[in-house]
Amino acid sequence: MDLQDQLKNLFPDHAPSEDSQETKKDEGLWIPDDVVECHFEKRKGKPNTIIKGYTGNDDDFKQLAKDIKRHLGVGGSTKNDEIIIQGDFRDKIMKYLEDMGMKVKRVGG
Repeated sequence: MDLQDQLKNLFPDHAPSEDSQETKKDEGLWIPDDVVECHFEKRKGKPNTIIKGYTGNDDDFKQLAKDIKRHLGVGGSTKNDEIIIQGDFRDKIMKYLEDMGMKVKRVGG
């Protein structure tokens, strides 16, 4: 039961106005036709997984980075059209991106 149903149960005579209803926007990420590359690098002696080749807009790019970090439970950042994930998680990231429908290529190592 969502919030709207609960409000209807509490206030059966109330009719919501058109302005109060939120419009839902498309929350899906853009899936590129090109191959997304998954690299492994050591920077300052620490392992990093770097994702290159995602060609969506900036909002989708940041949302993808956020989703990956949340899925793995690790830190990371976005810089220069790259998603940098702390640690070597190439296999998990590749599976996650393939489940989303992206073509992924493992580069290096």
